[in-house]
Amino acid sequence: MTTHTTGTREDWLAARLSLLKEEKELTRRSDELARRRQELPWVRVDKTYRFETDEGTTSLDGLFRGRSQLLVYHFMFGPDWQAGCPSCSMIADGFNGFTTHLANHDVMLWAVSRAPLAKLQAYKKRMGWSFPWASSGASDFNFDFSVSFTEEQQREGRVEYNYERQGQAMQVDSKVLAAVPAPGAQFAASCGTDLASFRRDRPGLSAFAREDGAVYHTYSTYARGVDGIWGVYPWLDRAPKGRNETGVWWKRHDEYGR
Repeated sequence: MTTHTTGTREDWLAARLSLLKEEKELTRRSDELARRRQELPWVRVDKTYRFETDEGTTSLDGLFRGRSQLLVYHFMFGPDWQAGCPSCSMIADGFNGFTTHLANHDVMLWAVSRAPLAKLQAYKKRMGWSFPWASSGASDFNFDFSVSFTEEQQREGRVEYNYERQGQAMQVDSKVLAAVPAPGAQFAASCGTDLASFRRDRPGLSAFAREDGAVYHTYSTYARGVDGIWGVYPWLDRAPKGRNETGVWWKRHDEYGR
C-alpha cells in the first residue's frame, strides 16, 4: 500500500488549484527573467575564432549561416578524450528535432567542443545525431568563454567558472583525486580520460547576435544554468516521483542495458 498522501478527487482539486496559482507565478517570473536576459548589454566580439565544421573552416560569424542569432552549447569533449561527456550527451539528445525549428526562426544552434572534428563526427554518427557540431580546438574560443582551462590554471587554482573562482589549487595527486566525488571519476573513465583532464572542460551555453556585420556576445550560462535545456528534467519534474535521484543514474542512450 502506498505511503504517499491520498485523498478524494475534491481534495486533489483543491490542492491542485493552489499549486496552479504558484505555477502561474513562476511562469510570469520566468517570462520576466527572459526579458532581462534580452536587456543585457551586448559585447562586440572583435577577436577572430576559427572552427572546423563538416563544410570546412569557418569563423564565429560563419556559424550564423545567415541568421542574426546564434546559440552555442559548450559540449564537454576534450582533445584527447575518446567519447563525449555523458551529461552533455544526454542534453544533446534533444537537439536534433528543434534545431530545424530554431533555424527557421532566425536562430542557429551549434554544439562546440575542443576535440578534433574527426572525433566529433565519429561520435555524432554513433549517437545518431544530425545537429551542427564544430571543433574549436584550433582557437581560444573555449578558454575565452570560460568553459575550458589549462593545466596550469587548474594546478594554481585559477579556474573561474560560473562567474566565481572554483576552489583551491588542484594538486593532481592520489589524495586530492580521492576526495573528488565518484561521478567525476566515473564520467572521466567513460570518456577514456583521466579525472584531471576531464575537469579542464565544463558545460555551458553562450548566445551571440549579428547586426550590421558585427558579432556580439549577449549571454552565457553555466553549471545548473543549463538545466533549462536539459530536456529530460522538465518531464521528470512532472512525473509522480519527480527526479527521484540518489546519484548519477543516466548513461549515453546506447549504453542502457549493457
